[in-house]
Amino acid sequence: MDLLLAPLLLLLSLHGFCAANGILPAGPVDAIVGNNVTIKTLVVNPVFTFIIWNYNGGSDPINIATRTKAGGLKVNALYTGRVNVDPVNGSLQLAALKPADSGDYSISIVSDDGTTETAEIKVRVLEPLSNIAIKSNVPTAIERNTTVELTCSAKGSYLKFTWTNGTVPISADGKRLMQKDTDSSSVLTITDVFRSDLVGPIYCTAVHPLETAKSAPFNLTVYYGPEAVTITATKPDKYIRAKSDFNLTCSAGSNPPAVLAWYRNNDLMKASGPVLTLKVIEELGFGKQMDNYTCRAQNTETKSAVASSVVSFAVMEAISGAKITSSTATLIAGNSTANLSCQATAGTVATTTWLKDGAQLANSTRVVISTDKRSVLIRPVQKEDNGKYTCELTNPVNTDTAAFDLVVNYGPEQPTIEGNNKVEEKDLVTLTCKAASIPPPTFTWKFNDTLTDTTTHEYTISNAEYKDTGLYTCEAHNAVTGMTSSNSHLLTVKAEGELDELSGLSEGAIAGIVVGVIAALAVAIGLFFYCRQKVPTNGAKVSTGSTLLENRVDSPY
Repeated sequence: MDLLLAPLLLLLSLHGFCAANGILPAGPVDAIVGNNVTIKTLVVNPVFTFIIWNYNGGSDPINIATRTKAGGLKVNALYTGRVNVDPVNGSLQLAALKPADSGDYSISIVSDDGTTETAEIKVRVLEPLSNIAIKSNVPTAIERNTTVELTCSAKGSYLKFTWTNGTVPISADGKRLMQKDTDSSSVLTITDVFRSDLVGPIYCTAVHPLETAKSAPFNLTVYYGPEAVTITATKPDKYIRAKSDFNLTCSAGSNPPAVLAWYRNNDLMKASGPVLTLKVIEELGFGKQMDNYTCRAQNTETKSAVASSVVSFAVMEAISGAKITSSTATLIAGNSTANLSCQATAGTVATTTWLKDGAQLANSTRVVISTDKRSVLIRPVQKEDNGKYTCELTNPVNTDTAAFDLVVNYGPEQPTIEGNNKVEEKDLVTLTCKAASIPPPTFTWKFNDTLTDTTTHEYTISNAEYKDTGLYTCEAHNAVTGMTSSNSHLLTVKAEGELDELSGLSEGAIAGIVVGVIAALAVAIGLFFYCRQKVPTNGAKVSTGSTLLENRVDSPY
């Protein structure tokens, strides 16, 4: 049998085959080193005399095995124990694959009449995928200043590589981002790296036809900044209240975090950190004038320093202890001068405003507000000057107020007496005396120029009698001004029912009575002027009808 196979194999190898596309699949067939592989055919129960498998690794063909119609199997010594040819479909089974098994495999099916069908397929024996890792050419990078080369290497055969930033694929643009691959590695080159390029983690994935492997996450620190250096004030204003909770906060985008320093008028301050408090500014003796403050951020890795915009302000003490003082303790209308002065115990006063009873006070012929608004002169004071005086002291950080109740003593003015002029016997009589005065006056009452015991503003007769008819005089006295003023009231007491009878008289009777009264009044007036020429008096009394008026003001001045 061997004598017959040798010439046949030689003939097939020298003269070629009759190719048959329907015997083997398209291929290639991939398998891992050390594993088994079956090269399947596309025929079932072929009619054959011989099925011959050959191997071509690039040099001379080598016969692997031959299956005969009789059921015999001839295996090349190089493949002993590793090869079998399926008698049903002619598939080749190859065990314990070696890298040298990669190559072209051909099958020849020889029929009884000598017709031969031949096909060929490529087998690739792949090394297992392993040891995938990423390495960088630099330990750290500076944004826009460093070119980073990331190298992904792996063991395996026919490898292809992809890169991802997190889950986002990295696509090389051939300019700033470039990728160069070999069978065992991939180099990703990033020129003038951005922080976003490696925000990561970065992954490298290697693939061959049978396996996929992903690298461990890779991170590379990209230093950047400082940038966007800004100052934020708690209460931005040109004037800051002294000893308040005001502070400045500096922030900057930077990796690593920037070192922050504070400057006043471009001079370095003995302060650092992100917050500059007003307490520190005051302890350093600053803030008494309008100063410019800036924050400078420096990155120790990029060696870059950036300053913030300027914040300008001055520290001002708040006004406190506002108080109004008066030069005169006791003021008398028409005779005294008031001088009100407003001062504060602390703080700088920018403006002063005076108010009286809530309305702004203005200059007049008697009221003079000083040029600096610190004082008000009223000369002479009058009763209408009584009221609440307020001064408002203001500066850019606060307003403090003080109030003063100005008391102008005056009066008493001429009293008014309220009560009936005519009553009947047994009636209750109440006379009420009122007089405008500060302080309130004391009252005395006279009956027909005789002093009574009544010292209140009301004079009461509980059970009127005819003898109570007469002239009642109320005198009001102001102990501060020393002035006394009086007025009189004529009271007539009639018999019971007489007032009702008078009210029932005819018009003629009433007219007669009126004429009589007028005549009597004329006589009384004539008598009054006659007596006045004869007898001097301090007061003046005028009798008008049933009411006698006395107008008298006694003054010590």
